[in-house]
Amino acid sequence: MTRQNPPKLFVPPSAQVTLAASRRSFLRSAAIGGALLGSSSLLAACGGDSGGGGGSTKTVKFGVNEAKGSGPAYQRMKGFADAYQKKSGVTVSANYVDHNTFQESINTYLQGQPDDVFAWFAGYRMQQFAEDGLLSDLSDLWPIDGMSDAFKEASTSSDGKQYLVPYDYYPWALFYSKSVWDQNGWTPPTTYDDMITLAEDMKGKGLAPFAFGDKDGWPAMGTFDILNMRINGFDFHMSLLGGDEAWDSNEVKKVFETWANLLPYHQEDPLGRTWQETATSLAKGEAGMMMFGTFIGDAIPDSVDDLDFFVYPQIDPSIPADSLDAPIDGFALASGGKNQDAGKAFLKWLGTAEAEDAANAAADAPMIGANSNASQDSYSALQLKSADVVSSAAHIAQFLDRDTDTDFASTVMIPSIQTFLKNPSDIDGLTKSIQEQKVSIFGS
Repeated sequence: MTRQNPPKLFVPPSAQVTLAASRRSFLRSAAIGGALLGSSSLLAACGGDSGGGGGSTKTVKFGVNEAKGSGPAYQRMKGFADAYQKKSGVTVSANYVDHNTFQESINTYLQGQPDDVFAWFAGYRMQQFAEDGLLSDLSDLWPIDGMSDAFKEASTSSDGKQYLVPYDYYPWALFYSKSVWDQNGWTPPTTYDDMITLAEDMKGKGLAPFAFGDKDGWPAMGTFDILNMRINGFDFHMSLLGGDEAWDSNEVKKVFETWANLLPYHQEDPLGRTWQETATSLAKGEAGMMMFGTFIGDAIPDSVDDLDFFVYPQIDPSIPADSLDAPIDGFALASGGKNQDAGKAFLKWLGTAEAEDAANAAADAPMIGANSNASQDSYSALQLKSADVVSSAAHIAQFLDRDTDTDFASTVMIPSIQTFLKNPSDIDGLTKSIQEQKVSIFGS
């Protein structure tokens, strides 16, 4: 659940049913995975118990993107495996692999001898594998009791079928220090104008209204996402990231124009500041609010109890503020796995509240379970609020680097956004450059 600094393929965060598959073929770039790893040996399982058909139902192989002993995330995965093995009598052969190695090697892994069930992500990251036949259809497992239509939407590929079973998520929102806000009598704004009024007051009192750092390259993506959803709507946002809209359109230019108007309220020199340093400045009362994910607390553990958040306010009166980034982690069934029947049975259980409760019981820190029926007894106040906010969202996006082509996110959008932050005045040149690179990657 905790987002790591992204590895080379930038996988840290929903695909619309109608999202067209107008992207460069995944197989055309499969060499990337091989070049990174050299072979699939680090991830590949030894194969199933049976050579054909549905495979043996006595063993299911489980590919996990966490190394043994790596902390709560590993503990939760082990909790899933142990609980299912005890409940079903089926042996769960878990293949624990370092998070970054798993992500960098996923292409080779899925085309080699993959485990039956493996941990992955919702949205475009799932869709690209589904379109290339590397995932098995899980539509017969849906609807899943306790999971909203937004979760189903995030698990749906361009063919209208589902290929993922979610297990956790973390929303992005505007975080703030309750003690600082109480001292100044500030309350969360519900409109863009109210937010500007608040920002002016913060600035007048010596605070940078928005804590802001983008040294790592990906944090500012969250601001682009929410501005695009608030200005142009969820459908346009997903279509844009899917390669079906022009980046030099008036709609996209308006996003950057709005962002440029907001930059004077942001901390200066964001490219020299990590997200951890940014969070620290928020905790110290040097800034008023910060657009980030709930894992912000990882950087400021002593200040977590003083944190609260609110969803980004409405900008266009005709577009409700009911969409947000909430990257969803889940499990998929590899089409190359030898135990399809056993894998699907395991996945059916993994989507239950019982499974999520077992995972949380095994860990030092809980995840926010995707199933709304999961116990919330161990949740923090921020997690309880997160669950409420996400359950009421009409649409859930997965974050820019999960909702679009990997190469486009890492080689185009990261440097483009950082260029914008250094020079926000040349929006025409910026969007033209993004569009030209987008065409070279998506093909149109």
